[in-house]
Amino acid sequence: MKKILMILFAISMAFTVFANGKQEVKQVEEEVVFVRNNGTEPQSLDPHHIEGVPEHNIYMCLFEGLVTYHPETSEAVPAVAESWECADDHVTWTFHLRKDAVWSDGVPITAQTFVDSWLRFLSPETAASYAYLPGMIIKGATEYNSGQAGPESVAIRAIDDHTFQFELVGPAPYALDMLAHYAFSCVPLHAIEKYGNEWIHPENFVGNGPFTVESWVPQDKLVMVKNETYWDSENVALDKVIFYPLDDENTALNMFLQEGIDWIELVPNARLEEMQLRDDYHCRPILSSYYYEFNFTRPPFDDVRVRKALSMTVDRQQLVDRVTRAGQVPAYGVVPPMAHYEQVIGCTEDTEEAQKLLAEAGFPNGEGFPEFTLLYNTNEGHKLIAEYIQQQWAENLGINCVLENQEWATFIDNRQSQQFDVARAGWGGDYSDPNTFLQDLLHSDSGNNDGRYSNPVYDELLYKASLMPGGQERYDVLREAELIAMGEDQALLPLYYYTRTHWLDTDEWGGWFTNTLDIHPLKFVFKK
Repeated sequence: MKKILMILFAISMAFTVFANGKQEVKQVEEEVVFVRNNGTEPQSLDPHHIEGVPEHNIYMCLFEGLVTYHPETSEAVPAVAESWECADDHVTWTFHLRKDAVWSDGVPITAQTFVDSWLRFLSPETAASYAYLPGMIIKGATEYNSGQAGPESVAIRAIDDHTFQFELVGPAPYALDMLAHYAFSCVPLHAIEKYGNEWIHPENFVGNGPFTVESWVPQDKLVMVKNETYWDSENVALDKVIFYPLDDENTALNMFLQEGIDWIELVPNARLEEMQLRDDYHCRPILSSYYYEFNFTRPPFDDVRVRKALSMTVDRQQLVDRVTRAGQVPAYGVVPPMAHYEQVIGCTEDTEEAQKLLAEAGFPNGEGFPEFTLLYNTNEGHKLIAEYIQQQWAENLGINCVLENQEWATFIDNRQSQQFDVARAGWGGDYSDPNTFLQDLLHSDSGNNDGRYSNPVYDELLYKASLMPGGQERYDVLREAELIAMGEDQALLPLYYYTRTHWLDTDEWGGWFTNTLDIHPLKFVFKK
């Protein structure tokens, strides 16, 4: 496969040499190239200035933190840190770094590299969207990020060149798995100091992952090659990885069928049933929610009666049966089904009650309700869902919304700056715990709380849970918080819990697995 894209010119009879008077023919191995569609152009390659899944896919190729993801379980496994231990107090963690961990330019990675990198990420000047994530677990991180204290308040330290230590705010049973996220990455500060914002350009790029940048033509493709300085390079089987930023599912599908792409995740709805019959089709439920955000800074979406009315008039079962058609599960809460956590069911469908609430809010039969915009990023599936929702609201409430699609980077920027009325969103868990949805999406200080929902009682419950050890009592506190957000406040409009579709020939490629977090590090992929 991929002969057009894979040609280093693999010639099996490459050259002839003579030894002891005999002719010997040496074999040259074919370059192993893996090609995938990433769905869109990334915001950036800088781990401290990214936010979405497309960027995370790239991050896992180019960078590595203390730990990385196991390809089957998504649990933390050693990366730059070869070992670690947690003290008896359950808050002090010590990580032992590999002595052979270096940047792609050969500069050593030390414990101080992690100290300086984490402080850059947390700096108020960086304005990282995910800065709240270390703040959830690292003592002093929130105070520094919010400007209430200096960097010395952050409880991270370099004991020596290869020993890194930090203190947590509480037991945080999910802390280790969370460290695989790019919010805890290290970055090449020496390259950043030299090149400024241009350090991510191919000619200046420095990384520490299994691959490094060979070329990058925005809106065309990003090409990576094996990083020979990577500490585990001998176990990286791919020579080259190519990411295409195709948001047109028809184009991506055609390239896949013509063997120009090895892996795609979405196909046009009209081709879904046909493509589900293929042997290279994979589908499983994942820890991820699809929902719409309300902008709490704009009336009438600051009125809970309006938000509940909009939620109660969407027939989710019909949505997944007739529109998405890939086994998705109707959602009425923000946390997907999860072991040991009792699922929250917020407001369910009730058109009569919805009409009553809308009238109480001052809009009987939709009269006087302002026309508003429903924003989504460019994608055929998002468009079909938005059209379905638009129709439901028009038929059941007598209100009208205008659909607007935007390319990924602009869409993310406008969500972050509250330049929307209602916007499409999706969230995949960064680790296997309800906290990755409740804290990340709806806490008042979360960088991913784009709708600006805020309830001090909700926030206090999350804080209480952060100080508790793992177990049912902690889950009960988290569930109490979700009942407030979804049962009382209708903080967002949940639509369904994802199943993830993939098309990849696992008879040809090994080291790739479906998993609950839908995270697939290409470091482990090999050609059979």
